[in-house]
Amino acid sequence: MPVRRLGSTDVTVTAVGLGCAPLGGLFTPVDPVTATATVDTAWAGGIRHFDTAPHYGAGLSETRLGNALAPRDRADYTLSTKLGRVLVDHEGQWDLWAEPNGKRAEFDFSYRAAHDSYHGSLERLGADRVEIGLIHDADDHRDAALEGTYRALAELKAGGRIGAIGIGMNSTDAAADLIERADFDTALIAGRYTLLDQSALDRLYPLCRERGVSVIAAGVFNSGILADPKPGATFNYAAADPRMVAKAQAIAAVCERHDTPLRAAALQFTAAHPAVASILVGARNPEEVDDALAMYAYPIPGALWHDLKRAGLLAEEAPVP
Repeated sequence: MPVRRLGSTDVTVTAVGLGCAPLGGLFTPVDPVTATATVDTAWAGGIRHFDTAPHYGAGLSETRLGNALAPRDRADYTLSTKLGRVLVDHEGQWDLWAEPNGKRAEFDFSYRAAHDSYHGSLERLGADRVEIGLIHDADDHRDAALEGTYRALAELKAGGRIGAIGIGMNSTDAAADLIERADFDTALIAGRYTLLDQSALDRLYPLCRERGVSVIAAGVFNSGILADPKPGATFNYAAADPRMVAKAQAIAAVCERHDTPLRAAALQFTAAHPAVASILVGARNPEEVDDALAMYAYPIPGALWHDLKRAGLLAEEAPVP
């Protein structure tokens, strides 16, 4: 598995990382044994970057990831987690998380909350450090995030407690604004450079390259539609518009003509942009990890990309493998 460096730091990530939101019970429960087996399968496949957040299952993802990685040598893998939310008491299910655990996450971008969040993550992960700290979903809280969370992250980096700092968000405009206003090493961007959405091409990715910010690309399937573009599929965590389903099906038809699974094209397209250091694949069981790794390595004929562009299904300026 190729390894890439983030920005000008010494932090490295594998070309494919494991997104651990599903291990926190995103949409459906995941039992702890399956969570551990999922991480073990990723490890066996060469993955050494694991991304999580307190928001994911109100700490469940971090706890399960920490338990799964406990037997491993801490020097052999890279952890990323996020700051910008704190856990508070809550009874019952909340938001998209299917496993109530007495907590929920709420926004807090203050300096004190950032330090509390960092130490809480270390405790749940059973770790003495994380390599990557990301400001999480600060789209509507940019000033507060820069005044509080960013200041805390910069101090943690200066003190050697975090190796690389960045942002984790979905909005290209908000991400670009933050990158222009502060000094980041990496940007985890979900769903904005995919077969269906190449909005990161306009401003964000050129800015990242200009500023030396390494992109970690997540949401390569746009929350499901690019894995299985059937009516009722989800796009960005909501029911997909029929026009979006039709476009995904048209892309899938081109892939089929070239004997290529849509999932393979989705993964490899996102990974091909020179701004991207790593892609994250979310998985809730070992089978999904195995499938993602197989699709990442699947041989795709160059004519497929030519046909997608000729049909107007892919931006002409988009880099392809």
